[in-house]
Amino acid sequence: MEIVKRRTVKSLVTKMSSVSEQTRIESICELRLLTKNDPESRPIIAEANAIPLIAESLYSPVKILQENATATLLNLSISCKEHLMSSHGVLDALSHALRNPASPFSAQCAAATIFSLVSFESYRPIIGHKRDIIFGLVEIVRNQGSAARSIKDALRALFGIALYPMNRAQMVELGTVQALFSLIVKDGRVGLVEDATAVIAQVAGCEESWEAFKKASSVSVLMDLLDNSTGSSHRTKENAVYTMLNLVQCGGEKVVSELKGKIEARVIEGIHDVVENGSEKGKDKGLALLKIFDFKDVRSESLSSLSS
Repeated sequence: MEIVKRRTVKSLVTKMSSVSEQTRIESICELRLLTKNDPESRPIIAEANAIPLIAESLYSPVKILQENATATLLNLSISCKEHLMSSHGVLDALSHALRNPASPFSAQCAAATIFSLVSFESYRPIIGHKRDIIFGLVEIVRNQGSAARSIKDALRALFGIALYPMNRAQMVELGTVQALFSLIVKDGRVGLVEDATAVIAQVAGCEESWEAFKKASSVSVLMDLLDNSTGSSHRTKENAVYTMLNLVQCGGEKVVSELKGKIEARVIEGIHDVVENGSEKGKDKGLALLKIFDFKDVRSESLSSLSS
């Protein structure tokens, strides 16, 4: 059976080099089906040096070719991450598909492939070094015409990239903070807001973030997210707490002073809610934030401020 598979794959890979566009389309469509329906075929395809040829198809403006190529790479990334990362030109091709998608589906598959790759810790600095990839993901988030699924996959990819601390300053520089807060303000879908705030919490963990947060008027948005009356989900509120904690821990006394001066009673109540009802991690982060701000008797101080 494996011999038959290898012969089939070899034939399809050979057709990928054809001068006939139709032949290449038929080949990539069959490879996509193989990678989707037969996981065991994925390493065989990777070992047949198909990945560079598939990646090359991402530069095609032909919708069916680019869509099937990005979907095939996504399927291969599940089982053959090392082959993708070691194949010449794959990251550049994914970057092109992110920035020049023939369809929303192509952008979604490219973003999902990046997310799949950054699930491996060792690949995060390599991918984060590719500015065009970050820029392409941010553009998906920023573009109001992007499909919800594409945005979600882009956010997941950005989250994975931001888990490597050295990537965060570059993410700030490329406008990630502004794009994320714009999404939160203009979109409002719970799942996207939760994912966006998760990325924001990570990006906040660098010295360069505070100035970008101020320019995006993000502090007022964070306070709204923590306000119990706005109905934010527990995950969103915890992410807002993580964000503030990262900002003050990376920014030092100057940021502590500036941020503390903006915090209102409703925000203290929100942080206290996280401490009381959040996850164990959320409780720890909330207590740490309250300690830094020196809010000793949170409940009484909050109620006193509200009543006055």
